[in-house]
Amino acid sequence: MAVTRNQDIWTTRRLLAWMADHFARHTIDNPRLSAEMLLAHVLGVKRLQLFMDPDRPANDLERAALRSLVERASQHEPVDYLVGQAPFFSMMFDVTPDVLIPRPSTETIVEHVLQHARRTPGFRSPRIVDICTGSGAIAIALAKHLESAAIVATDISEAALAIAKQNAQKHGVADRIEFHLGDLTEPLGNRAFHYMVSNPPYISDAEWLDVEPNVKNFEPTLALRGGSDGLDIIRQLLTTAHDHIERPGQLVIEFAASQKNAILKLAEKTPGFANAHILADHEQLPRILVADAV
Repeated sequence: MAVTRNQDIWTTRRLLAWMADHFARHTIDNPRLSAEMLLAHVLGVKRLQLFMDPDRPANDLERAALRSLVERASQHEPVDYLVGQAPFFSMMFDVTPDVLIPRPSTETIVEHVLQHARRTPGFRSPRIVDICTGSGAIAIALAKHLESAAIVATDISEAALAIAKQNAQKHGVADRIEFHLGDLTEPLGNRAFHYMVSNPPYISDAEWLDVEPNVKNFEPTLALRGGSDGLDIIRQLLTTAHDHIERPGQLVIEFAASQKNAILKLAEKTPGFANAHILADHEQLPRILVADAV
């Protein structure tokens, strides 16, 4: 009878340790988390299950599927795209290369609107519009946590809107979000909202040169680049936003930390807005512009 040596058995514990080390050596972001996401995806289980059965041996088909994904991840293809999901605001969103991968910094937009709406008279049942919705993460998280909100989401990409609608169905809020195809505020007609929120393209041409390959080579360029100084889309949004925000109402926009001073100056000289200020994200970086419509 053949004897199998323990070191020849690729258990969950051993696979995770090997992948985490491999990804660290290839400078992949969050190497341990990436390893857990890929293995859970291949095994068809939640990440928690990996730790409940760490000595489970992987079969040949599982190892082959994992090997293929590890090779792709090692070439900086985002793990979120490889598994087709990304976390945002304690929810899981379907993602494809047609949409940006939602990131923790954007959660600051959701946190601000939730807190402001709950404590401010007149905002308890807000109308909200999410411009450049992408995967729908902001709009859907707001709909999930503000049950009295009426939400509209727009995007210039038909493929992105398809993913956003899919995510809205997944999280049970499809009946409370209108999705519209069009450029920025163009689909809104003469409608006005208590909050206009947006994570628009804002990477400048100069900063684009230093963007990590997992972003530059795989995420949609249309949703990333904002012109020579990164503010082209934000300028357009500021120009038209006031016509679609109630008084009182708020504009809430994400931007790059390096643009803090330029964003403030831009907002302060835009007619119809006051009290422009900046919120810090989870890393305490200046990332979110808030301005009151007056």
